[in-house]
Amino acid sequence: MKRSSRLSLALHALVHLHKQPNQAMTSTTLARCLMTNPVVVRRVLGELREAGLVASAKGHDGGWRLLLPAAEISLYAVYAAMGENLLIRTESDPGDEQCGIVRSVNAVMGDFIADAEALLAARLQSISLDDIARQAMPHPLYPPTGDHQHG
Repeated sequence: MKRSSRLSLALHALVHLHKQPNQAMTSTTLARCLMTNPVVVRRVLGELREAGLVASAKGHDGGWRLLLPAAEISLYAVYAAMGENLLIRTESDPGDEQCGIVRSVNAVMGDFIADAEALLAARLQSISLDDIARQAMPHPLYPPTGDHQHG
């Protein structure tokens, strides 16, 4: 099973938007930065738009922008907007539910996964997009002049 990278892609795109606060970035520009297709960027950012994290505009000065300061965007908000599960599910096939062992295993693993998800959510709540952006600095893609040269 291929691991989804939508959450990583979303975070990468959001940091780029944060680093360009005075200009919108097009899907094509972001796609070059993220080394993917503009359609993929639009799909991912569309989910973030529905969550109220970004906005898009068409036209000459169109593109994507953050709606909130990066310090106010938690990784949990992005994670929730993307609707992804970072933890592997362990449930058995529904047809196996008649087996007492399967029910016991599912109950124990369900409790374990619920605890792990609560820890993950708490950790993701404690980290902001700005925290990621600050860890990425200094970076040659964002020289002190503010020029954006990525791709």
